[in-house]
Amino acid sequence: MKYALIGCGRIATNHVKAALNNKLEFIAACDVQEEQIEKLLAKHELEENLTIHRYTDYKKMIEENELELAAIATESGVHAEIALYCIDHGINCIIEKPIAMSIQDADEIVRRSEEKGIKVCACHQNRFNVAVQEMRKALETGRFGKLSHGSVHVRWNRSENYYAQASWRGKWASDGGALMNQCIHGIDLLRWMMGDEVEEVYGQTRQQLHNYLEAEDIGMAVVKFKNGAIATIEGTTNVYPCNLEETLYLFGENGTVKLGGTSTNNIDVWQFADETNADLRNKGLEEATSNVYGNGHSSLYADMIKAIEQDRKPYVDAAAGRNALELVLAVYKSQKEGRPVLLPMENFSSAEMAGEFS
Repeated sequence: MKYALIGCGRIATNHVKAALNNKLEFIAACDVQEEQIEKLLAKHELEENLTIHRYTDYKKMIEENELELAAIATESGVHAEIALYCIDHGINCIIEKPIAMSIQDADEIVRRSEEKGIKVCACHQNRFNVAVQEMRKALETGRFGKLSHGSVHVRWNRSENYYAQASWRGKWASDGGALMNQCIHGIDLLRWMMGDEVEEVYGQTRQQLHNYLEAEDIGMAVVKFKNGAIATIEGTTNVYPCNLEETLYLFGENGTVKLGGTSTNNIDVWQFADETNADLRNKGLEEATSNVYGNGHSSLYADMIKAIEQDRKPYVDAAAGRNALELVLAVYKSQKEGRPVLLPMENFSSAEMAGEFS
């Protein structure tokens, strides 16, 4: 399967590993900074591989190559533009989070990909974590019973040095803040586990310790689901001196589970009324990871390849990416308007937050 990578920055190495692990035919890499391409390829000992064509213009790359799958790992602000171009040219795509910066663009990605029969996968790779999969299995088999409430806590650190590495970070139009960039994976898991259908969101965001940014470094929200359950979100990059945890709690009438670790990769609590011997292996489960991005990219790629081959939806489809984005934007809109926001949202973009913390 002929594959290309668009965007060769911080997260790109996970995409290259996943592409190689899944034996894709890696034929092109694109970045506006040519040195980024060479740096990435050298990291994977591919710098002398002349069958990987280098481009600084993704449109030219698409014109000159017959691609079946492209991964979009650029700055967030251009994800939608590139994705729609790929879709219009018949190329299936994996889009790094967030899939867009506005509800309108996300809805258009969903609509156009369905209309043209193109597979689009939102890169929420933590859905493939072993701990997350075990929680999902328990949920789908009804072991929790009626859901009461849940919560996600992303307590990380990002320093000024991190933001200095790329000028687009922390800006409303091209990135958003802690909730949009660092916390959207946990927010995706929370919404997915709790029934997906959100009724109302009330949020508060602040910029406490990163006054050189446009966007928030702390956000909190209460989420009301249509099934009657409620949840809380806490996401921040203000934890001193380094990343602390990403935890996801789910509470039901017959079960309690807490996922922990730096990226919901461990099971810290696993309690069910109908406990079996099989549950013993889940208590204290830890999945080793080399970084906060976890191990899910390879599994996500494997599923996307099968989705294309079998003509089915990917496990994490464009609608999933749209829903995660919507929940973040609902918190932003609630902060901007100072009141709860009803879902579904028809239009709002991160760029509308401009000047919020000026």
